Amino acid sequence: MGLKAALSKPFAAIVNRSLNKLRKNAVKLQQKTFEYLVSRGKDTSFGNNHRFGEIKSYEDFKKNVSIADYEDLRKYIDRIMLGEENVLWPGKPAYLAKTSGTTSGVKYIPITKESMPEHIKAARNALLSYVHETGNANFVDGKMIFLQGSPVLDVKAGISTGRLSGIVAHHVPGYLQKNRLPSYEINCIEDWEQKVDAIVTETKGEDMRLISGIPPWCQMYFDRLSVVSGGKKIKDIFPNFKLFVHGGVNFEPYRARMEESIGFAIDTIETYPASEGFIAFQDSQKEKGLLLMVDSGIFYEFIPAEEFFNENPTRVWLKDIELDKNYALILNTTAGLWGYSLGDTIKFISKDPYKIIVTGRIKHYISAFGEHVIGEEVEQALMDVANKQGVDIIEFTVAPQVNPPKGKRPYHEWFIEFGKEPTDIKTFELQVDKALQKKNIYYFDLIEGNILQPLIIQRLKKDTFINYMRSQGKLGGQNKVPRLANDRKIADGLGKYIIKK
Repeated sequence: MGLKAALSKPFAAIVNRSLNKLRKNAVKLQQKTFEYLVSRGKDTSFGNNHRFGEIKSYEDFKKNVSIADYEDLRKYIDRIMLGEENVLWPGKPAYLAKTSGTTSGVKYIPITKESMPEHIKAARNALLSYVHETGNANFVDGKMIFLQGSPVLDVKAGISTGRLSGIVAHHVPGYLQKNRLPSYEINCIEDWEQKVDAIVTETKGEDMRLISGIPPWCQMYFDRLSVVSGGKKIKDIFPNFKLFVHGGVNFEPYRARMEESIGFAIDTIETYPASEGFIAFQDSQKEKGLLLMVDSGIFYEFIPAEEFFNENPTRVWLKDIELDKNYALILNTTAGLWGYSLGDTIKFISKDPYKIIVTGRIKHYISAFGEHVIGEEVEQALMDVANKQGVDIIEFTVAPQVNPPKGKRPYHEWFIEFGKEPTDIKTFELQVDKALQKKNIYYFDLIEGNILQPLIIQRLKKDTFINYMRSQGKLGGQNKVPRLANDRKIADGLGKYIIKK
């Protein structure tokens, strides 16, 4: 064991003691965070406009601050981008994280001197929690790869601007810099396919021990690495590779194929980072769920998902949440986001400590017929059947077909790129449909009532989703294929990739 690995173990024990305080005092820490945020925000333009000086309780806050999305805060962010100070948070942001939205186009999310360190601390603590629980620290002595966006930053109104992963690259602790790949020059390559090829060339002879990134793009790296290595498994290319860190999408649909590529069931750590804040991370290999970060400068609010689009939805904080209830996640942060809808839905699976699972996107659902099917339900239904049948799913998305051929009932149309196909696609369709009916009573009623016919699967050609994302200018980086859409935009774009029956 090297010096870094040896030193990481006592450091991990210290971090674990700190996390134990978090686990045991979550509600108190959230109350403290709430009071701090209101106090710091009261002299900003937003605070003045929303009478922060009069806020004495969470009930007061809800009366003064409405739920907002990016468009609601755009007028404030536009002022920041013109160089104005004290708009959403005291002073000016340290960074603007550039991200893409479906309705807002490019979004610029403020990151402040107070919020930036929390991104680094949470990522560090995720790794140290793993070290503390498992005793496995050898990855610290080898090379680590982070598949991420370019660290090249632009400047707007004196504020450095770029992708979150590129911003974070400038804050990687010095003791990890020598271990970290790809090199700065390769990380700066904007074209994703050129970048992956360059990373393959740079890393194939290295002692890679930890790999991190969004699963589909890591899989692309593994596939190309295997090709240039004569078809070898990743474990034979990187014999000391023992830990995969992922986030951004549910890993389960990718797990089987990725473990097949690697050659064994590797340890994984799930993280939940966003430009708006680092929300949670997996702190145990033995327990489900992600530990909610309650002392990281974020005060969380939760709206029952089924009420989100109501005029006056129920709005609660951590003290009043219920287990196994689907909530839309709302953030108030030291970056100056107030009542901000992140767009994600989560469920609490534990209160001791407070642990969550990510269930989908509030706008990624199908309810063309009143069924309100969500991402968690389609993913679980598909994977339950696929795992039983030994079917390999590379990627998929689902859309409603509201204009079926004459004489046919409407249905949900599933577009699936298979690695290993089912032996009988019709049987597979029916079993997935039955599994979905069990998970969503409204969908069950629509099938039973002959309003909908059972789902139909369209088999897609190899590399369909890579080619589709390339055609949309969204190949690689932090881009993800939505699992669900309530319209046909993605579905229509996939039409040319369907394997004809």
